[in-house]
Amino acid sequence: MKGLENSTYLLLYCISNATAFVILLAAWKKPRLARLMFLLLFAWAGWTNWTTALRNPEFYIEYADLSLLDIYKRFIHGWFSSHVTISIRFVAICQACIAASMLLKGWILKTGIIGAIIFLLAIAPLGVGSAFPFSITTSIALFLIFINRQNEYLWISPVSEYGYSD
Repeated sequence: MKGLENSTYLLLYCISNATAFVILLAAWKKPRLARLMFLLLFAWAGWTNWTTALRNPEFYIEYADLSLLDIYKRFIHGWFSSHVTISIRFVAICQACIAASMLLKGWILKTGIIGAIIFLLAIAPLGVGSAFPFSITTSIALFLIFINRQNEYLWISPVSEYGYSD
């Protein structure tokens, strides 16, 4: 995959995909732990994108060279290149909202999960830039949380029918 010849990208790629596997395992066995992991992941990503967009917006143009699809390359070098800061700040706000939704329950949590899945699938064609297949693996983890019918606030431990929590 283009970009993996760079040792920094390779290291981050391996760490990202190992993390995705841990999150997937958590979503399968301990969905509340996976929600906490997604809260931390999206909060960190939102903060990182917000600050990078303000300090070094041209950094995001490099993703064009890593993209697997020509349409992404054209978009990044076209409209996006003239609107990087506002676009990435919008993404960062959405990532912060997704992080917050992981704390909550009901339709807010479901909306956050759906938004996160859409976002992760949308960045998948960025290849190494999105640590592909990280975004696919974490989308599956989010789907597992979604179908697990998580309906408690993250900080409230659910009590099973036997009177103890997980």
